Amino acid sequence: MSDFKSNNKVVNWIEERLPIFSMMQHSAIEYPTPRNLNYWWNFGSLAAVMLIIMILTGLFLAMNYSSHTSLAFDSVERIMRDVNYGWLLRYLHANGASMFFILVYIHIFRGLYYGSYKSPREILWFIGIAIFLAMMATGFMGYVLPWGQMSFWGATVITNLFSAFPVVGEHIVTLLWGGFSVDNPTLNRFFALHFLLPFVIVGLVVVHVWALHTVKSNNPLGIDMKGPQDSIPFHPFYTIKDLYGIGLFLMFYMAFVFWAPNFFGEPDNYIPANPMVTPPHIVPEWYYLPFYAILRAFTFDLPFLPAKLQGVLAMFSAILILFALPWLDTSKVRSAKFRPLYRQFFWLFFVDCMVLGYVGGKPAEGILIKIGQFCTAYYFAHFLVILPLIGKIEKPKALPASIAQPVVKAAALVAMIMVGLAGFGGEAKASSAGMPEFKKPATAFSWEGFFGKHDQAALKRGWQVFHDVCANCHSMKLVSYRNLADIGFTADEIKAFAAEKEVPDQPNDEGVVNNRPARASDRIVPPFANDKAAAAANGGALPPDLSLMNKARPNGPYYVYSLMLGYEDAAPEGHPIPEGKFFNHYFPGNAISMPAPIMDDIVTYADGTKATKEQVAYDITTFLNWAAEPELDARKSLGLKVMVFLGVLTALMYALKRQIWKDVH
Repeated sequence: MSDFKSNNKVVNWIEERLPIFSMMQHSAIEYPTPRNLNYWWNFGSLAAVMLIIMILTGLFLAMNYSSHTSLAFDSVERIMRDVNYGWLLRYLHANGASMFFILVYIHIFRGLYYGSYKSPREILWFIGIAIFLAMMATGFMGYVLPWGQMSFWGATVITNLFSAFPVVGEHIVTLLWGGFSVDNPTLNRFFALHFLLPFVIVGLVVVHVWALHTVKSNNPLGIDMKGPQDSIPFHPFYTIKDLYGIGLFLMFYMAFVFWAPNFFGEPDNYIPANPMVTPPHIVPEWYYLPFYAILRAFTFDLPFLPAKLQGVLAMFSAILILFALPWLDTSKVRSAKFRPLYRQFFWLFFVDCMVLGYVGGKPAEGILIKIGQFCTAYYFAHFLVILPLIGKIEKPKALPASIAQPVVKAAALVAMIMVGLAGFGGEAKASSAGMPEFKKPATAFSWEGFFGKHDQAALKRGWQVFHDVCANCHSMKLVSYRNLADIGFTADEIKAFAAEKEVPDQPNDEGVVNNRPARASDRIVPPFANDKAAAAANGGALPPDLSLMNKARPNGPYYVYSLMLGYEDAAPEGHPIPEGKFFNHYFPGNAISMPAPIMDDIVTYADGTKATKEQVAYDITTFLNWAAEPELDARKSLGLKVMVFLGVLTALMYALKRQIWKDVH
């Protein structure tokens, strides 16, 4: 029987039968916590908040997602365009994955710096690494679900790694695929596991917190609490500090959601998966890049150990070696604050991981191969050679007798932000080497910048260019006619646009399918009946769908604008192109099948604007940007309101934190 008593009879009645309130009192309110924890200790609670956000957004996304290879890509775009605030759900979830990994990576590096893996916290550390492994599996499977080009080929490459294992490898790959290639069974498996694993992570987090409360928190000094003078209750001191940290983090997170939602993404993933076309550079998400670089560092075979198997073993070992860390580090002192030699090697190790992330995001060629091999060797040397030796030869500083350090340091907050930003250094982007610098319009695109919005007049002109020129070859299957109301067209105008085309009607009583005029609710009707007909009419080259063109290319709007204006009447000397192709400075390889699509006065604008080639390129680029991101204006508008709200709330949390902590400093 607990000693917990409340003034509420219902609470006492529940407590007598299920002592949940006394457990909360002991674990979340009175829990003794070292009084000197700095902002590095905020990241555990931040990661817990991020996990909740990921589960909630994932749950609502799953309600609208179709895990079938022929429907998955379109279902994601339907969420973005047709589900109320579906774009917000997806951007919260997609960017949330990167935020989750940033938080956990900082949490892990904090543990490495302050020795949080040492006795008696070994089990706590093991559970944390198990959470990290579950996160990596969950993130990889989630990356496959949009079923874009990088999703498909990433799944193909990574699952194929298991084939390196002798005897059982091929069987494992077949089991993962559900067949003999990545296809619908693979997508179904990954969707089911991606939905399940977050709840496994929740279970591991509960055990992680249980273990933490058993052995108590480590602290920046790495010494145990000696008595009541060294500790303070978790509530209100660390609850308010965590709330303040959550406010700062949410502002950072929301800046990406509302103003740079595709910063962490790959443009190739806005192209539907095509098993017949391999992307020029296949990369995983940025948070796997250090391990991907380790995988690729092995380039030569050994007897009975081919290079592929070496890389796979090294990649898994790079994570699993963290389980051996409590025994590899032979020092008796926990915190790097008192280990000057270890502190230098810690930062070398940190830089090594950043370089591995950078190398992993680039093509494996030239000097980058050597750099990756050197950094891989140093990664393992840090654990297997340096840590055991340092513990024996280092002379640590004298430890204080008690915890008596300032609690809040502004420098710690700055360092926290800088390390978080360092995670972006390894962002994977396809290389555009060899291309000239993209052209920029004389007037900047109206939607750019913090407050930028689409220019409605340019959108209307852009629609006219698409309607009169581009729609003769290209489709826009993800946009409905009714969506044109967003750019200022009336219902009658939209009805007239739709009625120009015919679509198959429902079968009549005799089972005959007749055509009917398209309606406003229909998607924009493509110019050809199917892809084969489109390719046949264009010399065998399939004109790409333009719905996502501005997202599906690196620096999409500038690429499209430059492509429109990048044609030459004849190939420059020294740049031969095949017969029937056209030279374009900005198309990969310079040889493009599409003739120059625009020229001066190719259209007559209804508003009287002079249709110069540059103006036409500007207008069609603006329209294609709206087609790819119709939510952009609403996204930025909502983002401003959210940031103001979070700014005010965080300022209040900061004032309250100062008031609560004033007697502790």
